[in-house]
Amino acid sequence: MKKTLTLLVFVLASTFAFNAQAQEESSWSTGVDLYSSYVWRGTNFSGPSLQPYVDFTSGGFSIGAWGSQGYDGFQEMDLYLAYGFDFGLSLGLTDYYYPGTEFFDYSTATGAHAFEINAGFETGALSLAANYILNEAGGAASAGGDMYYEIGVSAGTVDLFLGAGDGWHTPSGDFAVCNVGIGTSKEIKISDSFSLPVSGSAILNPETEQFFIVVGISL
Repeated sequence: MKKTLTLLVFVLASTFAFNAQAQEESSWSTGVDLYSSYVWRGTNFSGPSLQPYVDFTSGGFSIGAWGSQGYDGFQEMDLYLAYGFDFGLSLGLTDYYYPGTEFFDYSTATGAHAFEINAGFETGALSLAANYILNEAGGAASAGGDMYYEIGVSAGTVDLFLGAGDGWHTPSGDFAVCNVGIGTSKEIKISDSFSLPVSGSAILNPETEQFFIVVGISL
């Protein structure tokens, strides 16, 4: 766990150091999405949910916070940092935290934080993603070493995706396909100066034999 925290601090320090040297424009952004349900990597975590975010970008770097607050009481609050290269590669680190556990609890038995390394690559209509959990954290339900891989293809106005994982992604913890679906998005014109972004997905989890339809609005 100490190695994980050391890595996190090192990456954060490196990020701010590079940002300080960056000549490109920096910006802050914030917003909130409203989803009919919170489905992540083929698993339904809660019903209707508000999902706020705050993000800072500078050049290829981004750092921010994202959360989900379900009307049924479920909460998730994550921190993340990432760097995107011009040729389509992105690398990042995500800290998953679930309120109800103590924020500064880093023990393996009850720890509140699961740290995940993220890698992605996009070229044309194809996208690839690989993710790896670094640590065991009982409070965050991660066993450590949890993996998730996803491939996506854009086909006109729709996006197709297929994901597979193990650990906290499947009930048994064994590696299996758990996230297959199709998604699309559009903007609903409210006035000449304002449009409302709307997205929707149909998702099947072959491992749990569960099917979900999710619609979201971004503000």
